[in-house]
Amino acid sequence: MPSAGRALPDVGLVVAARQGDQRALDDVVAASLPLVYNIVGRALRGHADVDDVVQETLVRVIRHLPALNDPAAYRSWLVAITIRQVRDWEQRRRVALNRDAGLDVIHNVPDPASDFAGMTILRLGLTDQRREVAEATRWLDPDDQELLSLWWLEETGEITRNEVADALSLSPGHVAVRIHRMKEQIQSARGVVRALRAHPGCPDLATATADWDGTPSPLWRKRLARHVRDCAFCGRLGTTLLPIDRLLAGLPMLPLPADLSAHFPGAAVSPAGAQAVGHEPATAGHAAGQSPAAGQSPAGGVPTDGGGGPSALDLAVNRPRGLLPSLAAGVAAAVLAITAAVVILPEDPPAPSWAAPPSAAPTAVAPPSSPPSPSARPSSKAPVAPAVSSARKGVGVWNFAGASQALANSKAGWYYTWGTQHPGISTPRGVTFVPMIRGAENVTAAELARAKAAGPDLLTFNEPDLPEQANMTVEQALDLWPQLMATGSRLGSPAVAWGGPDPQGWLDRFMTGAQARGHRVDFITLHWFGADFTSATAVDQLRQYLQAVYQRYRKPIWLTEFALIRFDSGRQQFPSQEQQAAFLTAATAMLGRLPYVQRYAWFGLPATDQDRSGLFTDGTEATVVGRAFQAAR
Repeated sequence: MPSAGRALPDVGLVVAARQGDQRALDDVVAASLPLVYNIVGRALRGHADVDDVVQETLVRVIRHLPALNDPAAYRSWLVAITIRQVRDWEQRRRVALNRDAGLDVIHNVPDPASDFAGMTILRLGLTDQRREVAEATRWLDPDDQELLSLWWLEETGEITRNEVADALSLSPGHVAVRIHRMKEQIQSARGVVRALRAHPGCPDLATATADWDGTPSPLWRKRLARHVRDCAFCGRLGTTLLPIDRLLAGLPMLPLPADLSAHFPGAAVSPAGAQAVGHEPATAGHAAGQSPAAGQSPAGGVPTDGGGGPSALDLAVNRPRGLLPSLAAGVAAAVLAITAAVVILPEDPPAPSWAAPPSAAPTAVAPPSSPPSPSARPSSKAPVAPAVSSARKGVGVWNFAGASQALANSKAGWYYTWGTQHPGISTPRGVTFVPMIRGAENVTAAELARAKAAGPDLLTFNEPDLPEQANMTVEQALDLWPQLMATGSRLGSPAVAWGGPDPQGWLDRFMTGAQARGHRVDFITLHWFGADFTSATAVDQLRQYLQAVYQRYRKPIWLTEFALIRFDSGRQQFPSQEQQAAFLTAATAMLGRLPYVQRYAWFGLPATDQDRSGLFTDGTEATVVGRAFQAAR
């Protein structure tokens, strides 16, 4: 059975479209869509602009098709146009980054729907080595990403070597040389990925990555690959790597989601393919349970052709940023479903060597200590990105109506309550409760016994540098520390409110004293609240803070409270829900690229009138921030 890419469009269809047959033009666009998505999605590495580049490509195809001299060369022509649009996007992106220096975090934030990729990978059951290949591609430079998108389609039989050469304006021999070089780069990146994931990890590799911000790049691939090549420990890890060609064999292009291709009958979807992808309803109207008005497409506002859908020409001419039905909400998920199957994992960074999965949390009893303050406000409905469970992401929880259900719906992998118990809150299956000894008054035999029984990790003194919180001197904390060590738990440092990396700051003096006394501290616990409500700036400030702390103490980090909140003369000021959600999405993506950040917890689960950074107003109603948290990793 020929592949979809080989079967369509045929020469007769292209000829009819060139001569003005509207139905033939629609069929040509529909038949071209899967191939264009595969090329653009892989070349752009799952970036949120994938849908725009696909749109621009098909607009150019429609407008310039009448000038195509040889209809039999349509496929080569289509691939060449697609690559040209990818290059144009890369050029525009470079110009924008140079113009808006410091805003690169925003330009590189994946669409929240990119978490759909993780679901697709789980359902397709990709092997560990295929995952490693996917992660290794994130370390390639843009030219190799572009070549990779074409080479993989050649490997799956969708295009020929001559078509690849035509698209790149190179000879087939030159293409072969470039492909060989690209495969060597992927292979070296695979060694880096495996070394970063190793448990236990290589101490020398930890030293080599001390100044790395966690973002894969060609420069750091070269640096870390040199270490892997010269290191006996890391070098052994790569001895069992299978050839890339064998790993990619047998994984054809994924079909488009049924709700997208329904508007283009030629872009057929097999029932098996649709089920494997598990695509969510694409449009905002669908997400809110609404139906489109008569005479409009589900995307809204595009006149139909009388046959149930807009024509390709109407879409190209009348929708400058909305070429395809359902594009805004559905295309990102569709292309990520395609690309995540083999090549792209934009939101799945290498796990640090110390990141062991949390154990199941036991239930607890007894009354709580007084809860801390609450958080956020509900907001308007919006298309919902798929929820993603993650052992890394956590949340601070205090009891409220529906807290147990909200915790389960949040998809957090762990939570804490600023105490050793969680009264009134049921721990969902697969979620871990982490106890805390909040202050000096909690260092009692009963509390320590409950903490020991609750699990292997223990959070300690909450903001000892603030009078209204634990309010402890460094000496007092050091004197009590042996009792915490006696639990046998992995101990987090006291969580200071600020100044974590400051010389002679509270945390610095504690860590120096702990080392002098021989006290064990297993990880650093931090809080961070951003006063700048611009996402790019806030994310960069948080990254710099975490990096400075790690460089000072060289221990894994748990970020147990963070959000955008401005404290001014005792008053709290909050950004809009949309600003908070944008920050959460960008920040968690950044945290995923920092190998020394072991876990993080948002502040916090409940949303109230007073504190507006919270995730849920009740057990089922997530705020805009809550929906962003559900989609985070």
